[in-house]
Amino acid sequence: MKTAIVTGASSGIGLEAAKKLISMNYRVYGLARSFSKTKWENKAFIKLVCDVADIKQLKFCVRQILEEEPSIDLLLNNAGVGYFGPHEEIKTEHIEEMVKTNLLAPLILTRLLLRELKKSQGYIINIASITALKASVFGGAYAATKAGLRHFGVSLFDEVRKSGVKVITINPDIVQTPFYDHLNFKEHDDPESYITPESIADAVETIVRQRDGTILSEITIRPQKHLIEKKKQKKP
Repeated sequence: MKTAIVTGASSGIGLEAAKKLISMNYRVYGLARSFSKTKWENKAFIKLVCDVADIKQLKFCVRQILEEEPSIDLLLNNAGVGYFGPHEEIKTEHIEEMVKTNLLAPLILTRLLLRELKKSQGYIINIASITALKASVFGGAYAATKAGLRHFGVSLFDEVRKSGVKVITINPDIVQTPFYDHLNFKEHDDPESYITPESIADAVETIVRQRDGTILSEITIRPQKHLIEKKKQKKP
């Protein structure tokens, strides 16, 4: 049985990717700040409460996994957070949270696991964003973290490809997940205007099932229609 580490594994893309990997005979260590709302259970799904933005805590979790596992075969950097609006109105602590969660944590986690992934000739899959590829009005800080993650993946692929490590970036457009719970907009009700977490998990499977020597280094996934829905403001 191969071993995978998935961040942001309590719901959405991370949870669906964990399910998919387990169906492919992986044991999955899922990292998330809380699993209190995660009802899905499987003996191959090991839940680790870990805030990836807390680097000290993240290092501890990695040490814990490496003490248990002889090999790491796949790392999915999925955990992410976003805050949107005019840049001068975004709280400084929210900017810090985005940088730590979306960019710093994947850089650190990859650093901590890269030697193990070289040994296994494994996979590093980074969940970036469509915003990494274009201007993002009212989302410049978020887009910057995702563009940084994308560029890191593209650069790392060229750095480590001779070692057999596969580095892949997935750029999803709007996905139907709890990502938008704290925001003032969300995916539209039209099913053709959003991507499902299962679609991203299917992309992960497609990546892993490529023949040896063939890498899908970057995948962009978009809905057919471009629609979002603004949430109704609650009256005070």
